[in-house]
Amino acid sequence: MAGTIPEEEELMKELQERIVQDGKVLSASVLKVDAFLNHQVDPQLTMKIGQRFAELFAGEKITKVVTIEASGIHFAMATSFALGVPFIYAKKKKAVTLTEEVYSAPVHSFTRQETYQISVSRQYLSKEDRVLIVDDFLATGAALVGLTNIIKDAGAHLVGVGAVIEKSFQEGRGLLEQAGVRIESLARIESMSPEGIHFIEEEPARV
Repeated sequence: MAGTIPEEEELMKELQERIVQDGKVLSASVLKVDAFLNHQVDPQLTMKIGQRFAELFAGEKITKVVTIEASGIHFAMATSFALGVPFIYAKKKKAVTLTEEVYSAPVHSFTRQETYQISVSRQYLSKEDRVLIVDDFLATGAALVGLTNIIKDAGAHLVGVGAVIEKSFQEGRGLLEQAGVRIESLARIESMSPEGIHFIEEEPARV
């Protein structure tokens, strides 16, 4: 119907509004969104996000969605549900039950200021897989680069990265683009301070 807003634009607008209304800017580089995204979670918004990632990467013949525990898990699940494929979450600590060989990579957490080893069982990733990475944030890119290294080690094909929020003023996008990775971020923040958040306004991708 004429005058209606396409669903992807509605989602982008809703997400930006929630970031502004419910997010808390702790510094020029730290954004707290635990009221609706990564501690207390809005399930309806999460499922819309998963559906949008599935639409953006439609036609890529994805066989697995991959993320890192813990705050990316619900977005990976929503995306994998929409795609009808399994999702894998890389573990930050090797469980006693994870006795088989694993793919692993070191990751430095900017928010926690610590380095940890992430791992994925070799049983669940192979060279036949076409993988989509999904996570809540793209900032320094450390976690996502770690995942791309694991996927590369497995010989699988990385179709791209879906990030719910991107802090575009940090180096993550550049690192991934240098490696030739396709990136789809639903909300891109150009700058932020306690006084306000400025988004990069883009035309929504057509699928």
